[in-house]
Amino acid sequence: MNRIDHTFERLRAKKEKALIPYIMAGDPFLERTEELVLAMEQAGADIIELGVPFSDPIADGPVIQKAGQRALQRKTSLKDILKLVDDIRKKSNIPLVLMTYYNPIHKFGVEKFFKEAQAVGVDGVIIPDLPPEEGRAVLEQSRQCGINWILLSAPTTPINRLRFLSKQTRGFLYYVSLTGITGASLKDFSEVRARLKTIRRMTDKPVAIGFGITSPEQAKALGKLADGVIVGSAIVRLLEEHLEDPEILSVVAAFVKRLKQALIAGPI
Repeated sequence: MNRIDHTFERLRAKKEKALIPYIMAGDPFLERTEELVLAMEQAGADIIELGVPFSDPIADGPVIQKAGQRALQRKTSLKDILKLVDDIRKKSNIPLVLMTYYNPIHKFGVEKFFKEAQAVGVDGVIIPDLPPEEGRAVLEQSRQCGINWILLSAPTTPINRLRFLSKQTRGFLYYVSLTGITGASLKDFSEVRARLKTIRRMTDKPVAIGFGITSPEQAKALGKLADGVIVGSAIVRLLEEHLEDPEILSVVAAFVKRLKQALIAGPI
């Protein structure tokens, strides 16, 4: 069983929700990314998303764009990130998901990418600019290699397409809680609640909510609706604010711990 599937199964048995933090691989440098993954795992993260820096990140807000630029300035490549996953696997079994645009995979070679990703221990991929209908090679290779291709849906996704995405996704369905780019603010949960009810009628696969979650309080509220919450820009912003801080690992770990405590209804 894929580590992502196993994690959601384990959490469901405990009636617990998944915390899925996102960081940009290579920001500020790859060795620090490895340290951050291990620190966030110790703080309670259940699954971790690693961003692959790209020069034209259409879905990313300014915070994650700047993180990607810092990583690119360090010449962080997809090959480097696969090596990073291999290094992490020597110390951790936490599920790892690569959030990448299609161009780096295409340039790397689809078949080569998935075989190498399988070999080093990647559990899932999210490709926001590749519709599943246009990614037959990705679909075939991901399933052959046992890597979950996690699909996204949005508030504007038509019902028929939502049904299709819910059927095709593996690992979980990534529900983008608002229209726009990462880092935008999420204030109204009523639309999210209604949409989640619709999704639940279509699938029993886990649903994780991302975009706009900036605090433990928001994580707690949305955790009551979904199987997991994804927190990206808030963590990346925290990293940016503490790039030169020798206590950066402790700062990020403390925030992740507060998010996880909120999800298990502990003190915030």
